[in-house]
Amino acid sequence: MKKANTKKLAIAGVFCAVAVVGSLFSFPVLGSKCAPVQHMVNILCGVLLGPGYAVGTAFGAALIRNLLGLGSLMAFPGSMFGALVCGVVYAKTRSIPGALLGEVFGTAVLGGLCAYPVAILFMGQKAADLAFYAYIIPFLISTAAGAVLSAVLICSLKRSGVLQTMQGSLDH
Repeated sequence: MKKANTKKLAIAGVFCAVAVVGSLFSFPVLGSKCAPVQHMVNILCGVLLGPGYAVGTAFGAALIRNLLGLGSLMAFPGSMFGALVCGVVYAKTRSIPGALLGEVFGTAVLGGLCAYPVAILFMGQKAADLAFYAYIIPFLISTAAGAVLSAVLICSLKRSGVLQTMQGSLDH
């Protein structure tokens, strides 16, 4: 049991580092910094490690990105909700398309809606200056790009049998 937890923690740490470094490859969309690598990492974590590790990795990456000046407070709702929904959907259904859609829905809709109060409360933006749905579209663009990246990677891993081997080594 401890060996599997140690493996999962080590892999989560690597995924966190990939997300932080991957945030260097971001692009601005409607006032939001879109980082598709974070969403790819969320899906990989959700599929390989489960929802708890996925959320923890998303939180850790968002925190490090903010501390290094590579992200904004929007990195928290913009990644954690997608990671949670993706991980829960995959854990319940074992469906990769479901996990991809869970990431997109969790990030774009739930994360986008939760970004609004975060922007008002912690970033000093006024409600009149910010539309209620202002983050849904940028988050949707970012997470959709990350979902495409992870779909290509996961499908390749699945076709080669590596995905099942990785999942099996983490379950023991």
